[in-house]
Amino acid sequence: MLKKKGPLVIPGVYDAIGAKIAQKVGFDAMFQTGYGTSATLFGMPDYGFIGATETVDNARRICRAVSTPVIVDVDTGYGNALSVWKLVKEIESAGASGIFLEDQRWPKRCGHMQGKEVVPYEEYAEKLGAALDARSSKDFVIVARTDARATQGLDAAIERGLKNKKLGADIIFVEAPQSIEEMKKIGKSIKAPLVANMIEGGATPISSALDLYKIGFKIILYPLSVLFANTFATMNVLKELKKTGGTKKIQKQLVDFEEFNNLVELSKFRKLEKKYGYSKRE
Repeated sequence: MLKKKGPLVIPGVYDAIGAKIAQKVGFDAMFQTGYGTSATLFGMPDYGFIGATETVDNARRICRAVSTPVIVDVDTGYGNALSVWKLVKEIESAGASGIFLEDQRWPKRCGHMQGKEVVPYEEYAEKLGAALDARSSKDFVIVARTDARATQGLDAAIERGLKNKKLGADIIFVEAPQSIEEMKKIGKSIKAPLVANMIEGGATPISSALDLYKIGFKIILYPLSVLFANTFATMNVLKELKKTGGTKKIQKQLVDFEEFNNLVELSKFRKLEKKYGYSKRE
């Protein structure tokens, strides 16, 4: 996919049902968002609350649910270079197709929040090297992310991106540029597959996938759109239910029982049930 012409648009998912929907709609790849994982598992912000266990467990559930490639946000790797080495082994075994690994100082936070800090580059380089060594397949992609734009400026972030490319990262991610002009400079400076992170209301201006591709970005990531949309829909449904005691007025905004059962492949499991003799029903 990285070698094909044109942008690769990737949505963020945080659970198995969201992954199945993304696959059904026809996306070529998806991203397990750390922000969404923290929010949906704990009801807490992307502020360093999740660890390796939650990330790997969630990846295993998502990857088992779909055949589409899943790239997993592993934050900073939850420790040192050895922790990253172990984590990559576990994530790859879970069925994932790659990771995003960032250079923030722990506790990390969403890349579009204030107050971020980055570790010395030498420390991150050790982690990135461990991730590259740990993967069993070269098709398992390593996305090297830097958050240095917020703390050290754009030029320093680009410099880290170039070093990450030289170390062997497959994809380079300079997080949270603040204008199209900054994005153009990143595209001109780093000749590698690049990530554009589109967060609604975030620090980076939202642009079309084609426009971003034209200035040098290959992966157009929408990590939180599904989370935001589901939150909006859930709030509206529950407000209506609280107000009226029912959902009759908003039935058209919901999938029905049969549609949802089709999505989760109920018919497949009914056939298996009959095959194994657990049911004598027609």
